[in-house]
Amino acid sequence: MKFAVVVFPGSNCDHDAYHAVKHVLGQPAEFLWHKDTSLQGADVVILPGGFSYGDYLRTGAIARFSPVMQAVTAFAAQGGPVLGICNGFQILCEAGLLEGALIRNRQVQFRCEHVNVRVEQVDTPFTQAGTAGQVLSLPIAHGEGQYFADSDVLDRIETQRQVIFRYATAAGEVTPEANCNGSMNNIAGVCNATRNVVGLMPHPERACEQVLGSDDGLVLFESVLRRLTVGAV
Repeated sequence: MKFAVVVFPGSNCDHDAYHAVKHVLGQPAEFLWHKDTSLQGADVVILPGGFSYGDYLRTGAIARFSPVMQAVTAFAAQGGPVLGICNGFQILCEAGLLEGALIRNRQVQFRCEHVNVRVEQVDTPFTQAGTAGQVLSLPIAHGEGQYFADSDVLDRIETQRQVIFRYATAAGEVTPEANCNGSMNNIAGVCNATRNVVGLMPHPERACEQVLGSDDGLVLFESVLRRLTVGAV
């Protein structure tokens, strides 16, 4: 199994994602430059966090036009598993691979802290090793992570169980106080209608070893390993 980590100008969590896959999971991993037009045989694609193109226009708005995104879009259309983390989530939304948008945090502050995230659905390639209701301790680091969607989109993704993660308390309660950035319905991550593309604002790749304060993020990477070695849930 081969992982591809896409590097955009301004990515700064690419090496974190590479380390989690290559050195923690022990799986083959390669970096892809944003101008590449091929995924070079990757089985899983990760769009990492950072500040692609400096976020000068709007988060992810320029990166979506990078040549590699055509290959990522084709890969996703064929059912390939794609994970977008933080800026990667923003890029997936800008590219139309996920619905909704990420706007300035409610507090108009950059937030860098550990939060609790409740797993809502376990039938995606990145959650099937988890359990519904499981609470993960994951770090966030973003200024534009407030999930927003119009009422029609919000109703549809809720009805179709496309909300994969919600900000919650340590006990798993979804409360306004646990909503670190003001996201609608406490949404921390969503998937597409066919469930193979997942995006989330917290950073699971920074929570794969206890020395970092949590290894709860491993569930996402172990899930996709299970998916590709054992099969779909």
